[in-house]
Amino acid sequence: MKWIYIAAGIALFIKTLVFPHPPIDTELAILESVVRDSGVPNAVSGIIFRNRLYDTIFEVVVFTIAIMGAKYLLANEQPSCTVYQFPDGPSVVLARLGATISALVSLELAIRGHLSPGGGFAAGVAGGTAIGLIAITSSSKWMEEIYKRWHASIWEKVSVLVFIVLAVLTLVGIELPQGEFGTLVSGGWIPLLNVLVAIKVALGSWAAILIFIRYRGLL
Repeated sequence: MKWIYIAAGIALFIKTLVFPHPPIDTELAILESVVRDSGVPNAVSGIIFRNRLYDTIFEVVVFTIAIMGAKYLLANEQPSCTVYQFPDGPSVVLARLGATISALVSLELAIRGHLSPGGGFAAGVAGGTAIGLIAITSSSKWMEEIYKRWHASIWEKVSVLVFIVLAVLTLVGIELPQGEFGTLVSGGWIPLLNVLVAIKVALGSWAAILIFIRYRGLL
């Protein structure tokens, strides 16, 4: 029986070489269709927040569950007595400089992610990187105090709920006007969805960083 499979595989391989599929120039047409329907130049944002919005909703929910799971699994462990941080001055300066640059990049990607390469997830990762760099150069107690003072956990949950509501409105056909193509206020809900995802990922990363510093002593 295996010889039949081998012969079929060889025949299929020869067929592919001798009779190649004719080139189909549909990629550009698909790209133009996505850009036209979404109203934003960044076709990736159009796909994420329109064509595969169902996937994006569950990606955000899965990230939320992952943060909750890390907190739940480590809740019964003893907090670490030692927190490993950068002790020398040059490393601290470089880390905080990198944090400043990452924070600015995060804002740029969140606000203009629908116009240029970027978007909510990339912005959230950049924001989480900035928070991580600050965490390894600052007091963990100070970081937790700021996290609680600004009610970051509440804002994280609110961003998820608002994102789900706006996503549902998009799925049922209720959208904002697309506006002028290529401008900052364009693409309907997409700019808001970008910002909400950025807030969610950045604040969720902050929560995960604090959890691992508290119970593991390092990132």
